[in-house]
Amino acid sequence: MGKTIAENRKARHNYFIEETLEGGLVLTGTEVKSLRNGRANIAESYASPEGDELWLINSHIAEYKQGNRNNHEPTRRRKILLKRREIERLAGARNKEGMTLVPLKLYFNDRGLVKLQIGLAKGKKQHDKRETQKNRDWQRQKERLLRAKG
Repeated sequence: MGKTIAENRKARHNYFIEETLEGGLVLTGTEVKSLRNGRANIAESYASPEGDELWLINSHIAEYKQGNRNNHEPTRRRKILLKRREIERLAGARNKEGMTLVPLKLYFNDRGLVKLQIGLAKGKKQHDKRETQKNRDWQRQKERLLRAKG
């Protein structure tokens, strides 16, 4: 993976991530330039299959500062590029099993292309979140104890 542009850090707190996929995005020129400046937010966004296509909804890519009247709309829907079989499988899992498609990370790959990492996720309940927090705290405490003895 190359340079990270935006990351949805709350996703792993709010969801159990079952599997992850990597897909491209259909973007305009001013969107790519704005992303090179690191001006994006995917924290409140989600992916939704509609027909044979997968769309990234509610993501925010700030307008390019030097853009003219042809600048892009910051919160427009963006098409995610995946293979048709993958889209159908994700749509089936989402409809059948009560899963959701959460964007995890937006980044440039080694070739300089914008990629989106999507997670097929199941929502956590409040007690699950507390359990995860307990385990994380215990692991930290255990590492401290081992470091102190070692």
